[in-house]
Amino acid sequence: MATTLDEAGMVLDFKHIRRATHEVIERYDHQYLNEVVPFDSLNPTAENIAAVIHRAVAEKLNDGRVSVCSTTIWETDRACARYTEE
Repeated sequence: MATTLDEAGMVLDFKHIRRATHEVIERYDHQYLNEVVPFDSLNPTAENIAAVIHRAVAEKLNDGRVSVCSTTIWETDRACARYTEE
């Protein structure tokens, strides 16, 4: 979500979203999640993974003009979990 568009007429360039998301998920990729913080003490359900990733990506992208609204994690082509914060 954004309150205004930037000078190019965009909310946010997808390359910035992709970079921020990659930086967050690379610490979990190909890892045994039960041994990686915070999932060493938090059950790594799709719902909890979505919440953790959402907060970390939002921390990188939210700037007063842009705010990450929700994060969806897909387990399969037909099953997903969406986390939303206001």
